[in-house]
Formats: sequence, structure tokens, C-alpha cells
Amino acid sequence: MDSATRLPVLFLTDQVVLPGMVVPLELDDAARTAIDTARAHSDEQLIVAPRLEDRYASYGVVARVVQLGRTRVGTPAAVIRAEKRVRIGSGVSGPGSALWVEATVVDAPDADDARAAELADEYRSLAIALLQRRDAWQAIDTINRVTDPSALADLAGYSPWLKDDQLRELLETPEVIARFELLITWTREHAAETEVNEAIADDVREGIEKGQREYLLRQQLAAIRKELGEGEPDGADDYRTKVTEADLPEKVREAALREVDKLERASEQNPEAGWIRTWLDTILDLPWQVTTTDSTDIVAAREVLDADHHGLDDVKDRIVEYLAVRARRANRGLQVIGGRGSGAVLALAGPPGVGKTSLGESVARALGRTFVRVALGGVRDEAEIRGHRRTYVGALPGRIVRAISEAGSMNPVVLLDEVDKIGSDFRGDPAAALLEVLDPAQNHTFRDHYLEVDLDLSDVVFLATANVIENIPQPLLDRMELITIDGYTEDDKIAIARDFLLPRQLERTALGADEVEFTEDALREIAANHTREPGVRQLERLLAKALRKVATTLPTDSGQVSERVVITEANLKDYLGRPRFTPESHERTSVPGVATGLAVTGLGGDVLYIEASTTDGKPGLTLTGQLGEVMKESAQIALSYVKAHAAELGITDTSVLDQHLHIHVPAGAVPKDGPSAGVTMVTAIVSMALGRPVRSDVGMTGEVTLNGRVLPIGGVKQKLLAAQRAGLTTVFVPQRNEPDLDDVPEEVLAAVEVQPMSDVAVLVRRALGLGEAETASEAGPAAA
Repeated sequence: MDSATRLPVLFLTDQVVLPGMVVPLELDDAARTAIDTARAHSDEQLIVAPRLEDRYASYGVVARVVQLGRTRVGTPAAVIRAEKRVRIGSGVSGPGSALWVEATVVDAPDADDARAAELADEYRSLAIALLQRRDAWQAIDTINRVTDPSALADLAGYSPWLKDDQLRELLETPEVIARFELLITWTREHAAETEVNEAIADDVREGIEKGQREYLLRQQLAAIRKELGEGEPDGADDYRTKVTEADLPEKVREAALREVDKLERASEQNPEAGWIRTWLDTILDLPWQVTTTDSTDIVAAREVLDADHHGLDDVKDRIVEYLAVRARRANRGLQVIGGRGSGAVLALAGPPGVGKTSLGESVARALGRTFVRVALGGVRDEAEIRGHRRTYVGALPGRIVRAISEAGSMNPVVLLDEVDKIGSDFRGDPAAALLEVLDPAQNHTFRDHYLEVDLDLSDVVFLATANVIENIPQPLLDRMELITIDGYTEDDKIAIARDFLLPRQLERTALGADEVEFTEDALREIAANHTREPGVRQLERLLAKALRKVATTLPTDSGQVSERVVITEANLKDYLGRPRFTPESHERTSVPGVATGLAVTGLGGDVLYIEASTTDGKPGLTLTGQLGEVMKESAQIALSYVKAHAAELGITDTSVLDQHLHIHVPAGAVPKDGPSAGVTMVTAIVSMALGRPVRSDVGMTGEVTLNGRVLPIGGVKQKLLAAQRAGLTTVFVPQRNEPDLDDVPEEVLAAVEVQPMSDVAVLVRRALGLGEAETASEAGPAAA
């Protein structure tokens, strides 16, 4: 073959072939084409070169096809032998379908034979040292037989530690000395890396062997100490001493000693030893036999409750009753502490801001017990209540056990805050896990998944708080004694602001009572027109805002004397801005078809305006305002009733009821449901049909039936409080809700005239201000 020749070319993607290498190839379509062309037209010779991403390779090798065949899986394969290094030129035409190129054989330039031999010996020594670590004696024998320096350098193509880009650089370096310099550098770097990896592996192996040796020695030492009658000076025996000396219930002590036995048998490297220590620490930290002594002074307890909170008589009475019963049992020598069911489980339900959470601390102070709060809002994992199994990494006891440990006694007051905000998902239902906690008949043997021993919760006073009772699962609600805390009246808010909120905010703003004063009219204006809430949170925020503005006008130097600031109804706007709420009932009901209803939400009682109007189109009913299914049915019932009793309601032109009726309940962004808007819907439809507005001072609530009966509803007290806040003077309620008026404060009944109703026709006439002559008989269809 001449120094310049034309041969088919084969580009390899994942392999670099150097002269002297014998390489097997799996043949794809392009490789098979090149091999077939070489066998047919170039005496089985072809050029093999690496395939580059950005250009064609400039160097390759002339290779000869040695053998054709198939792999074990049947893939076509060939064995080639690389012979000479060539420089690849331009492409040329040739027979067959393969790519032909013109190539020039590259002979190694003349070099310093002595320098080349010196570098060859150095590289041979480095390569043999690496191969000896791998016990590759056949490869060592091959290297020793190669005497040509260029061939020895190209033999590096078999080195597994060289990357493709390094092999490609060797292929493109014809000078022997330059190739050896590259190889020596790379081989030294790999040898250093190998030494580091082997040192790390040796250290790991020595550590494992040392651990095993220490474990055997420790077991032997334990056996020797056991024979000598001696115990371990520390470690497991220390836990045995702690468990033995701790004041634990008998069954808990037995379980703890079983774990100590496991700890003694476990090695220090066993992860189970750490889990056992954590479990034992948790057991020893719990106050198994620690209880606080309850106060038996009922009068003093009531004084504590009254000093912390205004009103809330139902809760205060229940706590005083609890103390009275325990005091009588103690005086008669009966079991008081630790007895089954000697605790209490109360559910405080009411709108935000009425003092449910802060009441827990007052109850604890009145009883003389420790207090701990457990926030349940947003909890979705059952393990948060009952704990994790100890098989899990990072397992912990549940919140109930942690609360007992934090309280430091077995009879604390535990406040379960926001119990109605508990959720559930794939991790379980925390509300279901609370069933055992809050059941007085079962919680004396509460079992946490982490502890796996019985924990007596029967002497704990549990106070659960909630805003919406309907969100509490019925089985859980059934286990608690429900106490409803409704919103405050305007007089209550003024008393709370004067006696509790204002002194607290004066202290926080570093102001004295001699520097700033709120008049009674100013407080009443804030409660009436700047806030419209069942609680007092926003009221306290507005007081704080006013005091901050006062603080900016007073000198900061305590030595300077300033005039006393008096905040009155007249100058209140300078501190709080314009009122946020103004009476709107007159404006909303000034047109026919609008009636004022009353509803109960998670934020307490609220006023609900229901609008009715007719539109062109087919007869039918459209309902808007995010209404629930029950409320939609109330609208259907109301329309059916009005159509059936139009004459008795004074509707002479019934054609208006045959048009398309649209009922809307603002605000449209708030979901609404429940049957208590039935009478309001009837009133709105009749008002629209008669073209007569509803009285602006009237509110109403009640479920309606198809024959006009007014059925009882819930939340009467909260609805009347909302009516008072909205400025209504007359409220129609169902006749059967008349006993509920006993719970309504007297000042509310004095401000709002409550008229019990059993017939919706009578209610509609009074709401519309119709006289006897303008409608049918007063009895109405229901009375007939």
C-alpha cells in the first residue's frame, strides 16, 4: 500500500481505536455497509476513525477485517485489526455505498531514541504497577514483550482508566515522545487517585473489623462481669437504675425493664440502641405519679374566672360545678384523683374573638392546675394524635403525650384549640384518633402508638374550642359536653373594652390612664359602627390604633407634662377614620322584592338580604349566590307556596308569578346553606309580586313548609345579636323557638321586638305593613 491511498471509512461513536489494537464491533447499518465495501473493493481494508460532534476526525487508523460473525444474541459483528495511523483527507468517490476518503499514512517522525526509550521504561513501570494491583498478569506479560516505543504507547488504547477524549488525543499525536509524556502524566494521576480510593477502602474495612472486634470483646467482657457478679458501670445499667428508682406504674415499669434488657444485649453500633434510649427517656420524662391539688375554694375560683373574662356564665358555672363535686368527694374521703371519669371534656363553640382560647388559662388558674395548649388547626396526620410506631425513623409520641410531658402533671387543663379545623387524608383521620382521648369511659387506658403502654387521661380537663359545630364529626361531638358561647351585646363589648381591653392596650403603648381617656359614647360608637363582629378582636385592634395615634402626639420624655387626651364620639374620626359600617337596611329594602333575613355563619350571626325579581323568558326559577342544596329547596318551596296561596296573600295579578323568577342572595362570593331563609324568600317574592317594599326595620328567620307553617331553626341568640348590630327593631322568629328567648340578654330583647310566628301569611302581612282590609283573613291558610 502506498503512503497515500483511498479507502472506505467507518466512524465509531463510542470507541477510539489505536494502531495495533484488535477490536470486536457490533455492526449497525452504516458499519455493515463499510465492512461489505472493504471486503468487496479494498482487500478487506478500511479506515476506522472516531465520530466527532462538531467536525470530521482528522486522524484514524487503517484496519483490516479479520473475522465476520454474530454475537450471542444474533447481532452481526466483526473483528478488525488496526495497523497504521493515517491522516484523513477529503472525501472521494468510490465503488459501493460506503463513504470513501483519501488518507495519508503518518509515520512517526525521527526522535531521540535514548529519550524515547527512557520514557518508554518509565511508562512501562507505571503501567505494570497499576496492573499488579489488579492482578492482570497476562497484560503485564504483553507489555513486557513489546519493545517498539511507538507500539508500546499505542498499546494504551486498552487502558480502562483512559477516557475517549484522551485516547483521541493519543491518536492525533504522531510524535512518540509527546505520546509518552501525555501517558505518563495521566497514568500518574490515575495511580494517585487509585491510592486514595484504596486508602479509603482500607480505612472503612479496618473500621468494620474494629467494630466487630469491639463487639466480640464487649460481649466477652459482659460475660466475664456476669460471672464475677459485677454490673456495667454505666450505659444500660444506668437506665436500669433509673427505671428501678423511678415512680412508675407496675405495668409501665415491666415494659421499661424489657427494653433495658434489649439495650443490654444490643451493641453500640446497633441503631436500635439509640431508639431504645429515646423511648426510655420519653417514659422517664412523663409525670406518671405527679398530680396537682385542685383548689376547693369555689368562691375564689369564681372570682378568678370573673376577673379574666366578662360574661361567659355557662362556662364559669360548669367549672364551679365541677369544683363543687370534687370538693364534696374529697370531704367524704372518696377517690378524687386518678378515678375513672374524674376529669371533664368540654367543647366551647362560638364565633372568633369571644375568648374561647384565653378561657382555658383562666380555668387552669381557677382549678390550680397547669395549663397546656394543643393547636389542632390544619392537622391531617393521625400520628400527630396517637404517635408514630417506633419502627419509623424519627418516631415521636403524639401531641397528647407531649402535652402531658410538657405540663409536668397527670391532671392538667389541656386546651384542644380549633378542633373543627382538623382535616383527613391518606395519613388517617385525626378526629377519629381523638375519640379515645375525649371519651371519659375509655381515656383511662389511652394507648399511644409510640409508648405502647396505657396512659391514664381520665383526670385531665379537656377544653376543645371550635367555631363551627357542624364541622366536628358527630361521634366526636357526642363525647364532649357542648357549651355554646354566643357573641357579645353592645353593652358587653363596652364593658369588656373598659375593664379588659383598654387597660391592656394602655400598658402596651406605655400610656397612663391620666394621659388618655375614652368616653362612653366613643366606645359605643366604635362597637356599633366601626366593628360589626360577635367578638372583640377588631374592637381591641381599633383601640390599639387610636392609642398609637395618641402616642405620636404626646412627648416621649417622661419629664414633660402634657394635656390629657380625651377621645369622644365627635373626634373619633380623627383617630380611626370614617365608620366602616352604617345602617343599610333602609336602603336595601327601599325597593320591592328585597327582604331582610338572619343567618348564622362561622363568624357568628349575620344579616342576609334576599332579592327577588322577574325577567323575560320561559316560566322557571334561577337561583344565584352560591346556595347549598337545602337553601335551593327552600326557594322552590317558597315559590310553590306563594303560587298556591296568591289570593290569600293579596296577590290579585298572578301573571307576575308565571314569569321567570330570579332569586339572588348577596354576597355572591360567600357559600350559604340551611332552611332558615324560607320565610324570607316567601316575603321577598310576595313583596315583588305586590310591588310593595318590606319594612326596613324588620328581620326574619324560620323554615317554611308547603302549607305555610313556620318551623323552628337554630342560632336564635346569635341571630338576634346580629339584628341588634344591624339596627333592626322587629324580628320575626318561629313560634316554637320562643323558649330559646330565655337565653337572649335582656338588653337585646329591650332593643329588638321579637314576634313569634307560626303562619308565614301573618308574618308576610306584618313585614309588608299591610292592613286587614288589604289582605285575606288574618288566620291564613295554615289556620284553616
